[in-house]
Amino acid sequence: MPGSEFEQEPPQFERLQKVLARAGIGSRRVCEKLIVEQRVTVNGEFAELGEKVDPETSQVEVDGLKIGVRQDLVYYLLNKPIGVITTSKDPQERSTVVDLVPTHPRVFPVGRLDADTEGLILLTNDGDLTHYLTHPSFGIEKEYLVQVEVKPSRNAIRELRQGVELDDGITAPAKVSLVDEKLLKIVIHEGRNRQIRRMCESVGHPVVRLIRSRIGPIVDRSLRPGSFRELTNQELKSIRKILLKDFSN
Repeated sequence: MPGSEFEQEPPQFERLQKVLARAGIGSRRVCEKLIVEQRVTVNGEFAELGEKVDPETSQVEVDGLKIGVRQDLVYYLLNKPIGVITTSKDPQERSTVVDLVPTHPRVFPVGRLDADTEGLILLTNDGDLTHYLTHPSFGIEKEYLVQVEVKPSRNAIRELRQGVELDDGITAPAKVSLVDEKLLKIVIHEGRNRQIRRMCESVGHPVVRLIRSRIGPIVDRSLRPGSFRELTNQELKSIRKILLKDFSN
């Protein structure tokens, strides 16, 4: 009977700690601890240990951070080749990053890489995580290997580290090191249009080749250009750990 104490929950309901663990927050033990510490809310209310949620409709947050818990969420890591456009669809019908991953479910690139820039990019249908990874306030680092024409001077490297004046403002301080005579490693957490290229041009060192080699904690030197794979649960967990700055196992 409707309303009866014997009425069963819909089959999609799952225990919250299981849902959080699947989303890459941590082990079930860690997730249970977060719930007990009242760091988890469901639909705006503090969660209770043993609570069941609907992954399709429940709004789950940890420390105020929205956590995607739908079962159809996917996270791809792609090594973008030169010439591929970072968009979902190109009016000129050029090859896009979305063309290189499965068509279902539909995913979107996280941030942008220029057509002439190669390297790692994430694609997902998790809009909340996309926002956190691209908004500069969360400080997610992006590491680039930058080949220039001649060896940069110490003064040029110092300028890049301190921040350089661009037409849209001074860049935030960057981590810059000389890897080889004409090869720089530059780490930034901003995401302005063609930022690395413009930074290097501003100090007199136009970019010859640009490769994104790391996104936050995500690195994969074995992924060949044009290839992709799904993020592992451990990699998702490592991203969440950076976003939840005081989170620990």
